[in-house]
This record gives sequence, C-alpha cells and structure tokens, in this order.
Amino acid sequence: MAKRDYYEILGVTKGVSPDEIKKAYRKIALKYHPDRNPDNKEAEEKFKEAAEAYEVLSDDDKKARYDRYGHAGVNQGAGGGFTNMEDIFEQFGDIFGGSGSPFESFFGGGSRRSGSSGQRGSNLRIKVSLTLEEIAKGVTKKIKVKKQKACTTCNGSGAKDSSSIKTCATCSGGGYVRQVRSTFMGQMQTTTACPACSGAGKTVTAKCGSCRGEGREYAEELVDIEIPAGVAEGMQLSMRGKGNAGKSGGSAGDLLIVIEEKEDDRFIRDGNNIIYDLFMNFADAALGTSVEVPTLSGTVKIKVPAGTQAGKIFRLKNKGLPEVQAYRTGDQLININIWTPKELNSEERALLEKLKDMPNFKPNPGKFEKGFFERMKDMFE
Repeated sequence: MAKRDYYEILGVTKGVSPDEIKKAYRKIALKYHPDRNPDNKEAEEKFKEAAEAYEVLSDDDKKARYDRYGHAGVNQGAGGGFTNMEDIFEQFGDIFGGSGSPFESFFGGGSRRSGSSGQRGSNLRIKVSLTLEEIAKGVTKKIKVKKQKACTTCNGSGAKDSSSIKTCATCSGGGYVRQVRSTFMGQMQTTTACPACSGAGKTVTAKCGSCRGEGREYAEELVDIEIPAGVAEGMQLSMRGKGNAGKSGGSAGDLLIVIEEKEDDRFIRDGNNIIYDLFMNFADAALGTSVEVPTLSGTVKIKVPAGTQAGKIFRLKNKGLPEVQAYRTGDQLININIWTPKELNSEERALLEKLKDMPNFKPNPGKFEKGFFERMKDMFE
C-alpha cells in the first residue's frame, strides 16, 4: 500500500514553520500514544506514521529531498519507517521538553524502556554510481559496506559473559531517572537518561575481551540497495538500521546512499528528457533518409524527411527517464547536426564550387536536381 503524504499525516501544508510542524506532531503523538491507547493496533500504526513524518519534515535536508522526490528521496529499502516504539521514544523524546522519554511524565506511567539499550550508532554515507540505463529501469545494487557491527563474541552486550551483566542499581533497569525541579509555576518533573548506565539500564562488571566493552567491531557487510527508477545526481536515499551498530547494544544508525550519475558518451540528461546529437551529411539531410539511433531501451529507426535543417529536433515520446514515484516519463530529443567535411579532395571541391552557385543553395531555395545529390552523397559518408 502506498504511503500517505507526510504533510497530510501531520495536518499541515508546505511552507509552514518548524514550530508549526513540531506542534502538529506533538498533538498527534499525544492522541495516539500507546499509553492512551493500550492494545490498539490502529493507534500504534498512526503513532509510528506520525513519527516517520516528523522525522523527515523536521529535518531541513530531508524535507527538501522529500519535497522534490517524494518518499523515495528519504525512505528506501529497509528504511521504510519506524518499526520499534523504543526508537521513537529515543529519537523524539525531547519533543515534549524533557530528555530521554518524557512521554512518561505526561502520562504518569512507568518507564517504557525497561531493558533499554545503549548509545545509538552513527549514520554511514556512501556513494553509488549509476548509468542512465540503470536510472531508467531502477536497479538493486549489492554493495560491500565496512562498518561497526555487533560484536560476534558478546552479541553486542559488551560483557564477558551473561553473569557480568547486572541491572543498574540507580535506575532499577529502566534507563531513566526522574528529577523534580521547583519553578515559579510549581514543581515540574522531568525524565533524563540515567547517569550511571547512560540509559542502558544495565551495567557490565567484566568487559568482553574482543570488543573491550564496546559491544561492536569493524566488519564488512554485503548490503542489497534497491534504487528506484528516475533518481538523479545528488539525490540521497536512506536505509534505516543499516549504519554503524550502537554502543553496548544500542540501535544501529542509518545508511545514507548518495546518487551519482555516470557520464554517458551518447546522451545528455535534461531533467527527465535525454538529448541525442545526430550528425548527418547534408546530402542525406537534403534528400531524406532513414537512420538508426540509440535509446535507453535499444536501437530504433527514425525517418528524416527531405530538406531537414540543422537544429531540427525530433521527439521520441516516453523514451526518456521516469519521474521518481510518478507516472510520467520523459522523452528523447534528437538534435539534427549537419556534418561539414574538414578536408576535401580536388573532385569534391569542384563539385562544391558548382553547388554553391545553384539556386537551391541560396537563402530562398527552389527546386534542385536530385540526381546531382545522388552522385555526391557517398563522398560525405
């Protein structure tokens, strides 16, 4: 099922201020928060949907890519939205003014992050070069990515063994502690990451010898990257959870894929159209001919009418590039260029001297002797 428009999800329009986007998300997040809607699958999905929309529209770079390319510009492959509630609480907790998981202070419930993991991993950015043929059809690329992965010895825990993992005494395993502050409006309660375990909820008494307690190690991973048709130079796609592993079992960062277009020696891209320069000798242009031209989907034959002028453009409908997540496809434009010989032998020069004074070679051409062109035609191929 196609994703809904992010602006529609938050109930805002393009051009609204970041504060308005934040207020809209806060309102929807409160409405569909799991604490207010226990065991309500529909509310949970709307909660995740709003978080995904806010993640994009609150980030200037992601918002610009979304406005230009739609969903394909920001969420691709494994990056199609939030699947884990804990990721939402971790990433957008400060939307209510606290840190960590301030939803708790709003609803008065206990910590939702029991067994919480540690520090989130960083994002990775890679470049993927594509040919115009790959851009026209879309492609799946298998890319080796060197990154931090969960330690194979301790499975990302950072501990020597299971007996070395203890529940944090400060936060009782919740990962967060509550603080009460006195203000002119009265006492205010906030929730912050536990200073003793950095929000992990657990402490390690003996570190893993392989990763030295980090819970991660450098390794290569083969990643399948699905790239939609119609992408463009500089466009950035993202795959959630395919970046560096988090520290001490924290969630992984994202893999950001920047698109590069390989230079093509046949075509020039102009938006979704492609341009092909067809060079002809002037005898063919004057007499008319049929000629084969390359396209992104193979070779086609076109008819060039007699008397075709230099600069004439022929259009092949739907032979260009598709728009990302749209139904329209661009065209191939064929630009006619008349080839002028750089060197002439004596016979060719004599024929051209005779031609230039004929009436049909004046600015207002009349009839010409076709037989004469037939005799000349082969000289310029």
